Amino acid sequence: MCGAELHALPEGVQRVARVLQDANHPHTPLMLDGAARTAQEAAHGLGVQLGQIAKSVIFKRKQDGLAVLVVASGDRRVDEKKVSALVGKIGRADADFVKAQTGFAIGGVSPVAHLFPPVTLLDQDLWRFEEIWAAAGHPHAVFRLRPDDLKPLTGAAVADVVQSAPEVSA
Repeated sequence: MCGAELHALPEGVQRVARVLQDANHPHTPLMLDGAARTAQEAAHGLGVQLGQIAKSVIFKRKQDGLAVLVVASGDRRVDEKKVSALVGKIGRADADFVKAQTGFAIGGVSPVAHLFPPVTLLDQDLWRFEEIWAAAGHPHAVFRLRPDDLKPLTGAAVADVVQSAPEVSA
């Protein structure tokens, strides 16, 4: 990508593309025909497993109002108690807070290129997959990566921050 291609993309996708380019990431954002606002929509649009979607969930830390980003597999629910034990008490973040802190609308929150760097945690369950997909700053934009790419791109710690997976009976 030489840079000229970026100008046709929405502003949030341009920010993500620049971060990926600066990090020499091998994959650029991809604009999907359909929306990928939810992990289910993204998985369907890409033809991948739900767990391969690295969803970005924003919380608000109660003690100082900082954004807390949890990147987790699309087939897992974030466990707020586990997150709070690691970063301090958190609460839900509304759409205005998410947009003000990240620069992205809910449904397009990327794990990178936030307006204000959040406290970030990566869920260990993402490492079940060789390849994952994350939002790229717009409800129709995603980018491909490996779980190991998330650590250098975000500077985040890996932790157990999701509810236990349901047992599958035979």
